[in-house]
Amino acid sequence: MSAEATNPASPGAVTSSPKLAVSLEQGGTPAPRRRARPRIDLRRLGRAAFLGSATRDRLPDAIGHVAEAHRAHHPDADLDPLRRAYVLAESSHRGQMRKSGEPYITHPLAVTLILAELGAETTTLTASLLHDTVEDTDVTLDQVGEEFGAEVRFIVDGVTKLEKVDYGAAAEPETFRKMLVATGNDVRVMSIKLADRLHNMRTLGVMRPEKQERIAKVTRDVLIPLAERLGVQALKTELEDLVFAILHPEEYQHTRELIVNNASRADDPLAEIADEVRAVLRDSGIQAEVLIRPRHFVSLHRTARKRGTLRGSDFGRVLVLVNEDADCYGVLGELHTCMTPVVSEFKDFIAVPKFNLYQSLHTAVARKDGQVAEVLIRTHQMHKAAEAGVIALGNPYAPPSEEQTDGDGARADLEGDGERIDPTRPGWLSRLLDWQEAAPDPDTFWSTLREDLAQDREITVFRADGGSLGLPEGASCVDAAYAQYGEDAHACIGARVNGRLATLSTVLRDGDTVQLLMGQDPASEPSREWLEHAHTPVARIAIQRWLAAHPTHDEPTDGPETSGDLPEAEETPAEPAREAAGARPAQDGSSAAPDASPAAATAVVDQPGATVRLAGCCTPVPPDEVTGFAVRGGVVTVHRVECAGVARMKSTGRAEVGVHWGDTTEARVTLVAESFGRPHLLADLTEAIALEGVAIVSATVEPPSQQRVRHTYTLQLPDAAHLPALMRAMRNVPGVYDVSRAQHHVAVP
Repeated sequence: MSAEATNPASPGAVTSSPKLAVSLEQGGTPAPRRRARPRIDLRRLGRAAFLGSATRDRLPDAIGHVAEAHRAHHPDADLDPLRRAYVLAESSHRGQMRKSGEPYITHPLAVTLILAELGAETTTLTASLLHDTVEDTDVTLDQVGEEFGAEVRFIVDGVTKLEKVDYGAAAEPETFRKMLVATGNDVRVMSIKLADRLHNMRTLGVMRPEKQERIAKVTRDVLIPLAERLGVQALKTELEDLVFAILHPEEYQHTRELIVNNASRADDPLAEIADEVRAVLRDSGIQAEVLIRPRHFVSLHRTARKRGTLRGSDFGRVLVLVNEDADCYGVLGELHTCMTPVVSEFKDFIAVPKFNLYQSLHTAVARKDGQVAEVLIRTHQMHKAAEAGVIALGNPYAPPSEEQTDGDGARADLEGDGERIDPTRPGWLSRLLDWQEAAPDPDTFWSTLREDLAQDREITVFRADGGSLGLPEGASCVDAAYAQYGEDAHACIGARVNGRLATLSTVLRDGDTVQLLMGQDPASEPSREWLEHAHTPVARIAIQRWLAAHPTHDEPTDGPETSGDLPEAEETPAEPAREAAGARPAQDGSSAAPDASPAAATAVVDQPGATVRLAGCCTPVPPDEVTGFAVRGGVVTVHRVECAGVARMKSTGRAEVGVHWGDTTEARVTLVAESFGRPHLLADLTEAIALEGVAIVSATVEPPSQQRVRHTYTLQLPDAAHLPALMRAMRNVPGVYDVSRAQHHVAVP
């Protein structure tokens, strides 16, 4: 049954051929290797239900189409539960009418038919027939449980509770959280809810325009994203088109006209490309089924906005179905060898499936006339999962199959990184249960979930160990850290993206390789600043939960450690190291010079009677190559030859003065340590310096910026030759990624 045929709010059908209740081709083309059935008149079936036989040994005529669709996917299914469920539903709803004037029984029949077409198992269909009985009739949950078992009772109860949820802006967060938890425990609850909403949207034309618009907006904002995350593309795409027709009627009509005009063309570039693909695969000996998948309205509208003028090949995509995973790559190789591939369009969702279980190879091929066709390559099983998602992937209460067990018969539900591979519990839904448990309050859970549902694009980034992470578009290194390590990511101090050092705020792109740098301190703490860069629920909830449990860290403090990366409390453990280094803290966050500082290294200049001063801009020490310049007052400043000040002095015409080092080995030097912000960093750095026997003359810490902290130390070395060892010791402090000699900009005297 097409949406156009049953929804008065939608324009007429753009094709005269009948469609199934839910077209698995989503554009009017029947599913592959499936015989098209006549259009089902549920209004007639509803009336016939009052007259047809309902004996206990005969399947009622009204659900014959449901039984036929069910047997197409499950040939050995026991239909007796369906018969008994229909008898109970029909007798309970008898006398009730829909606003469209149809007998109410037509609604559960239609919902059940949608699920049957998608391959739902018998228990789901049984619960679907009964999903409104507890709410709208005198039937009780206990009666349902006694007659049909605990599973059906649980599902009907979950659907009944979902019916009471307000999905709009005024939704009660705690109620919605409980409903989604129930859905997470059994995805069949949401499957029935989505099919229920689809049939209601198909018949929405009897409602007032303002109510149509309200329901369409709720469907767009909440239920369509849920369908996407559960992988039920067949429902998602039709819901998108129905919402599109209601909320954007002019754009819908324009898109419909584009489809009609393209259908009247004498040539069909997409069909010609499909024929070429068939010929290539036939010559290569690969058994494959090649189909054309017309784009649904919303997809075509988006393509038109992206490309402007549409070409004939833009109105659909070529779908290649094979039997084995290896055949997918064989098809890809043949197409890229015999046709002209568009390399930028290639994506491998078989090796790296999407978060909603979607698997397929995506590529594109071009013809000499400029026509480019997108090609999807997948197995028949992948196609079933891509269209029906969790609806067609099994019963969570059923015993595991051989493929789901290890050699000892134990269920293999976990991958190496702990991600569930239970097909009835996709990763997103598993994580949803973790979010609601970790969220500090229902409002946080609700707001975070809505933000996640609004993100409809996903990227894949690769870990340094070869694994992968699926993240929403716009995700940062903060999100990657919490996706990989959970709450242990509190200890993350930085990252390398594609081999280069990056801050945690760095936005990731599809295909990036991310190596997360973890600190060794078990008491590491996240920064409030991380919330600005966190886009995933798991990251935001983990950070908010920690901040809620440590409210004192939210208050601003004075001194160099005023951010969440370096809290004020760190000054206490840092004191002993500073004192051991011969410095005392100053009011401004710097360390004042000690009262009796050791002498600096001796530089001898070729100018008798001149006073020698080591330049503060580059702090030269033996055995640096140095040069000198005479300044006012008979003073010669000594610079390292690579210092920027040397070039400025020469540019002003200053003459160089020869300089060499004397016998003194002591030296004063200024070092700059750059690091990722983390707790205890200042204490660890000063301790590392003290352990090398070096005195701190002064120290400054700049305010953190994007999780990076810059420390500047002026140090007194007992032996200048010890400088390389000191710099190595400082670099070995966790979080420090560079230590260099200072290069200050100073004015020319």
